[in-house]
Amino acid sequence: LEANLIKNEHPRFNVILRDDKQFPFLKLSLGDEFPRASLVRRARLDSSVYVGPFLPAAGARRTLKLIQRHFRIPTCKEVFDGKRRPCLYFHLDQCLAPCAGRANPADYGRAVGEARLFLEGRHRDLESALRERMAQAAAAQEYEAAARARDTLRTVQALAVHQQIASVGLADQDYLAHHAEGSEAVLELFRVREGRVLGRREFMLQDIDFDGSAVYSAAILQYYADETPPAEVYVAESPADRALLERWLGQRRGGRVRLGVPRRGERRKLLEIVKSNAKLGFEAQFRAQHTHGVAVLGALAAGLELDEPPYRIECFDVSNLQGTDTVASLVVWEGGKPRKSDYRSFNIRRIDGPDDYASIAEAVTRRYRRRIEEDRGLPDLVLIDGGRGQLGAAVAALSRIGLPTIPVVAIAKREEEIFLEGRAQPLRLDRNSPVLQLIQRIRDEAHRFAIARHRARRSRRTLRSELVDLPGIGPVTARKLLREFGSLEGIRLAVPEELVRVAGRRAADALATHFGQTASPS
Repeated sequence: LEANLIKNEHPRFNVILRDDKQFPFLKLSLGDEFPRASLVRRARLDSSVYVGPFLPAAGARRTLKLIQRHFRIPTCKEVFDGKRRPCLYFHLDQCLAPCAGRANPADYGRAVGEARLFLEGRHRDLESALRERMAQAAAAQEYEAAARARDTLRTVQALAVHQQIASVGLADQDYLAHHAEGSEAVLELFRVREGRVLGRREFMLQDIDFDGSAVYSAAILQYYADETPPAEVYVAESPADRALLERWLGQRRGGRVRLGVPRRGERRKLLEIVKSNAKLGFEAQFRAQHTHGVAVLGALAAGLELDEPPYRIECFDVSNLQGTDTVASLVVWEGGKPRKSDYRSFNIRRIDGPDDYASIAEAVTRRYRRRIEEDRGLPDLVLIDGGRGQLGAAVAALSRIGLPTIPVVAIAKREEEIFLEGRAQPLRLDRNSPVLQLIQRIRDEAHRFAIARHRARRSRRTLRSELVDLPGIGPVTARKLLREFGSLEGIRLAVPEELVRVAGRRAADALATHFGQTASPS
């Protein structure tokens, strides 16, 4: 219930399930007269067969092409009315063309059955069916059909080679294991069907106090909220409320689901393989990054002549359009990684015209004056996107508020030169230097963030100015309209009663007149 509510309501501060994007599934619409294969983002409890999710999505698209090529199941959205001309795929012998009335129901049903075996990973049954069809076609001297069955058989056998894990039975099973160190962990999931691993998922957990039973319980609830569970789910640690979870999984599946913690035997061996994969994923995600980050920060300190490696780096950039809607961005990196929760932006209001130097000075002053007033930590290094002029403006601003000791450097885009305080000549690093690449990544992130904030501010101003120019609409009413309808297009499409409710009769009449005059002729 919690997972579904989060996905539907999008709570502002949820950080786990706020995103409503889904990994794709392959759907075989068995409820249709002529089933077809398609790519969907959500599995539903209907008569269709869903296989997935596929990660990455490219795997689903490749599989969809294989189904069309080898089983000749259509993947289009044409209406199967028998009145259309067959498309190019029919002439390429990659579609049975039910939309054009060319499909024999018996042949089509057999193709759908084989496609289903392929999607469900039942390769033994599929290989037997293909061998039988190949022999029958050869005996009837239908050599093209026999060759097609042979090619499909070879494809299925080639795909099965990469899935040879020691069989632990023919039941559908999922395996979950983890590796945790400190406040970071990786949870690994293997999807096993008929003794073969058909897919795996990796979940990264950060800034947590790892409690195995609680983590496994939450992971099962969140993962299977959108996935149909298999008959058996095995985990490395028993989750909280195990019996309750089993009943919930059974309801999701429509049949009994066993939730177990294997202690010995083949299932335990496979769970150890899953745990080993989780450890490898942890090292690749956390330990390798940390080790590399520490080394680069040490080299950065040496290259910039700093007393110690800068753990916290704050970078400023400015974006404007001919001096209007100027925005300064601030991005923060700690330990060689971005800390997006500390990103900030500053609307520059005291500067007239395109003055990057004054804008940088205002942003730096406002940022660190407030840090001093709130008695909060200061960065080890301030990075400025710009040249010597921007560097001088930032250094002067820090001196005015009593912080002359914070190291400041600037990087100019054209030649990627690094300007240091008190150094006459800029520093030029090798283009392949990890130090320069780190500085560029931070600078580019500040630039991206500044542009995004500038565009948002300019868009709001443009929308409000167009509304405020209308009689009977002031800034307060404009804000109400935009908050309610989201955009000018939303306001234009709103019914008169909604406009009257939000803005009043006079404003609604003004909007109706305005949009009536600006509407394009039909």
